[in-house]
Amino acid sequence: MIEAIAGLCGFGPAGGSSDHLLERPPNDDPSLLADALRPSWLPKVSKGFFFRADTFADVAGYIDKEGSAEVHGGRRLREQSHGEAFFTVFANRFGTQDRAMYLMDEPENALSPNRQLAFLRLLREWECSGNAQIIIATHSPILMSYPGATIYSFDGQSIEPVDYEDTEHYRVTRGFLMNPNRYLAELFDDTE
Repeated sequence: MIEAIAGLCGFGPAGGSSDHLLERPPNDDPSLLADALRPSWLPKVSKGFFFRADTFADVAGYIDKEGSAEVHGGRRLREQSHGEAFFTVFANRFGTQDRAMYLMDEPENALSPNRQLAFLRLLREWECSGNAQIIIATHSPILMSYPGATIYSFDGQSIEPVDYEDTEHYRVTRGFLMNPNRYLAELFDDTE
């Protein structure tokens, strides 16, 4: 779904902004979903960024070739750790100056829990700017906790809104943190 929306915005399927038209990731079939969607936006937003965790290294290489390291905290993205590079892109390439659409597929992929909390702060800054529309596909209970977020579940026959506490990711994480020994005993019970 997020790739289809990215296509409607003019972003390449590998991620990046509208000027990052990298090749489609290997084994990634073109989606017919974009052709079936009928977006309605006033005004249409063509600025922004499509972040894909699985193709980030390719996009980071493209960004490093096109620009100076100063934009990224003084270091090229490929010289940073995976998590640092993710966060650097979020903090420096995403912004609040112009109306923009930010689409993110699993931005938590390389972020520690503390960095996920810092990412929530960035989300708040973008929201408060009034210039950002943000759509995130995530498995992170931390990111799903964003105040006022609308969460949709794609787990059933149809796409349905779901309360934060009713998401499987929240329930499993909370259950594990409340009683890790029970979960571990169930996981490893048959290995003795």
